[in-house]
Amino acid sequence: MGSVTTIRRDTVTLPAADPGPDNPLPALRPLDEVHRIDDRDRDDLPRDMARQVGYEPLRSLLPVPVRDGYDRGRAPRTTPALVIENDRLRATVLPGLGGRLVSLVHKPSDRELLYRNPVFQPANFALNGAWFSGGVEWNIGATGHTTLSCSPLHAARVPAPDGGEMLRLWEWERLRDLPFQVDLWLPDGSDFLYVGVRIRNPHERPVPTYWWSNIAVPEDCRVLAPAHEAFHFGYERRLRRVPVPEYDGVDRTYPPNSTHPADYFYDLPEGQRPWIAALDGGGHGLVQTSTDVLRGRKLFVWGSGRGGRRWQEWLTEPGTGGYCEIQAGLARTQLEHVRLDAESDVSWLEAYGPLSTPPDGEWSAALREAGERLEALLPRETVDAAHRAWTPYADAEPVEILAAGSGWGALEVLRAGWKLPGTPFAEADLGEAQEPWLHLLRAGSVPEPRRVRPPGCTLVAPHWRDMLETAPATPLAEYHLGVAQWHAGDRAQAVRSWERALELAPSQWPLLRCLAVADREHGHHERAADRYAEAFDDLCRERRDDGELWTAATAALGREAVEALLAVGRTTDARAVWERLRPVTRARGRFRLLEAALLLAEGRREEARAVFDTGFEVADLREGDEAIGRLWERLDGGPLPARHDFRMRPPTT
Repeated sequence: MGSVTTIRRDTVTLPAADPGPDNPLPALRPLDEVHRIDDRDRDDLPRDMARQVGYEPLRSLLPVPVRDGYDRGRAPRTTPALVIENDRLRATVLPGLGGRLVSLVHKPSDRELLYRNPVFQPANFALNGAWFSGGVEWNIGATGHTTLSCSPLHAARVPAPDGGEMLRLWEWERLRDLPFQVDLWLPDGSDFLYVGVRIRNPHERPVPTYWWSNIAVPEDCRVLAPAHEAFHFGYERRLRRVPVPEYDGVDRTYPPNSTHPADYFYDLPEGQRPWIAALDGGGHGLVQTSTDVLRGRKLFVWGSGRGGRRWQEWLTEPGTGGYCEIQAGLARTQLEHVRLDAESDVSWLEAYGPLSTPPDGEWSAALREAGERLEALLPRETVDAAHRAWTPYADAEPVEILAAGSGWGALEVLRAGWKLPGTPFAEADLGEAQEPWLHLLRAGSVPEPRRVRPPGCTLVAPHWRDMLETAPATPLAEYHLGVAQWHAGDRAQAVRSWERALELAPSQWPLLRCLAVADREHGHHERAADRYAEAFDDLCRERRDDGELWTAATAALGREAVEALLAVGRTTDARAVWERLRPVTRARGRFRLLEAALLLAEGRREEARAVFDTGFEVADLREGDEAIGRLWERLDGGPLPARHDFRMRPPTT
């Protein structure tokens, strides 16, 4: 007889880095996404995959802000957690950090089924920057890690199909303007955690959709998935079909066997039950399965090379053991987006639990035995039946609110009058970030700020752009309108909006920065440098204090200005910007790297080399970014020091 399933509040205390403020500058530059394939590979793809690879890939982060204010100085921090538990499993969720399932403990064996990161260390892997490793991440939006990785989600207690309770997480995904929910349901006495997921499209048009459940597990394992072929994607951006388990004479289903970071998207045969498992040398580990809608399965490995090992250390603590990722998605690969029809939704059910079966030996035999063991523990029909039972409860209204997310969903629901049963986006959720847009919605104008400060969040969806176009043409309204026009691809009109605003704007630096970005994108690098220098001058005159917001604005604009000035050889002007940055900013690793580049441009090679010798850590180094290595080659030409080696692709010949 199983004990009653409970949901309770708890806390998790970890050595954690300060997440810092968001970047206050709108993300106008093209998306820097490494997961794009060489066009040469498209012709060899299955027709449906090729179509979905080309279906509306994300081209901009707008309206989401970049998150690059975090550091690497960790101190004990306590984070609110929600725990759902029965007598067999204990699942711990962090609603304030993307709803991450950070732990899943099988109580009878006292085994942690996931890789549980012993620290919270953001790194630049999410589409908008800050991301952390470990546990199960709910990836929605577009190719890459979700922009909600380090954001709060709404959470509530809701009725479950068996008469108990579920833990519901929900939010408004802003890149595609879609609401979604994740329901965690642990039936009494069950060895499997059920996770019901629903993505809604309330719009009167189809919308591209993306989902991958990203599961971190200890890398000293063998990964089993019912496939004999996979699509291999490496950081040289090539996608090719390879055999499973052996590729180039190496069994890649053992993560430590790979040298370089890579994705293996398993090509599950039509009609095959979808599942994936990671088992240790003793044959124990985690299995994930689902209803058929979640068709994709993937293995990601960091590899045994220097770059992969350095990233592992970077994301956690050295000596704590590495991890790999097993994943499940809506499409066969993460390079694809799926069409979600107008006024429709898509839903599925996942199950996570322990599996014990011999992982080694001949591939087909290992798969057969694992599949039979899974079917005995959790029949395929049981998962399908659980999905059918859950579906009507997906609309169940919350019994008790346990955590609050953002107010963006409330703003959209208020604007459109949508009814979204089960996922309330209440007016009480509206906050300071939404206030100007609520005023635009109700009064038809953008309010003037009550105090001098950076312009704040901007919205770019067509309906907001339409409202901005009919609002009184104040400088702030023109600024926001220009950002929305830029996002829509109407760049000439965006420039005209920003130029009109300059004539009357009391605060010119946000507009000058937008125009500088436009100049760089159009190849007018000297004019861009002029505008960046002018923008930084104006910001320094306007900034009011040393507080977090102004310091973040100065750092963000200063970095872009120095880079633009160095690009056209104006080292004196770049040095003038550098000297006016706050000391706390200049001490950050990103700016130490920038300082080394500036010193080298000034011909001060030994001083630039000394920056490397002294040591620095670029907290927001981007996945796949080789800027440190390129600068090192210009300085030294010798082997890149191991502490700076984050290269994720094989060396070119």
